[in-house]
Amino acid sequence: MSGVGERKDWDPGAYARFRDLWLRPAIDLMLAVRSVGGGAVIDLGCGAGAMGSVLRQRYSGHSIVGVDESPAMLAKASDSGAYDALEERNINDWSIERAGLIYANAVLHWLKDHEALFPRLAGMLAPGGTLAVQMPHQNNAPSHRVWVSLAEELFPGRVDMEAAPGVMKPARYHHLLSGLGALSLWETDYYQVLAADRSGHPVRRFTESTFARPILAALKPDEQVELVGRYEEVMERAYPRGADGTVLFPFRRVFFTLTV
Repeated sequence: MSGVGERKDWDPGAYARFRDLWLRPAIDLMLAVRSVGGGAVIDLGCGAGAMGSVLRQRYSGHSIVGVDESPAMLAKASDSGAYDALEERNINDWSIERAGLIYANAVLHWLKDHEALFPRLAGMLAPGGTLAVQMPHQNNAPSHRVWVSLAEELFPGRVDMEAAPGVMKPARYHHLLSGLGALSLWETDYYQVLAADRSGHPVRRFTESTFARPILAALKPDEQVELVGRYEEVMERAYPRGADGTVLFPFRRVFFTLTV
């Protein structure tokens, strides 16, 4: 089955397969930013740099800095020529004196302890600066929940479920952040049409390079094949394919901007 195998660094090719679907919420997040302070614009978790040129165009008076811990992704980001600097850093260890904008699209759900992380990031902003965050909020949907439940059923204790990404309820982010500045918090359901794919169910192909990545990485190749096969059986019922092989796939994301 395509996509099943050893996983170490992020695969820019696999991630780029659904580039247009991932770019839409990324641009929605950028357009929601109403204030940028003095200082650099940080593309936190920049990945392959898909948003680099867009951020450069919108914030032409600012230095654009990409931060990511994946060498493969940073190599692609460098090719874009959009960044003034690229830093290979783990976000938990990264800091900056004063940023005009910390733009974190679809990355912070991979990190734990949001109660400490988010105020720490907000503390790096210059006056008038904004922390802009978008995270998938899909863990309770079949597309994500079934990866976890099947892995535990088939290979109990083998997969560290703490490695899977996750977010808190939006009300907890409101409680955590509303006292730190001007907070705008919302959720959006994106009804995505996934293209037909001969190599597997479109929802499997969508999720295996992101959410399911740490789950599959903990298993042997034959175990990965078994898990994927069972997962696809459930997806055929949960997200049935149309006559043309496409799938309508609702996907929820949570957003916020915090301006200090």
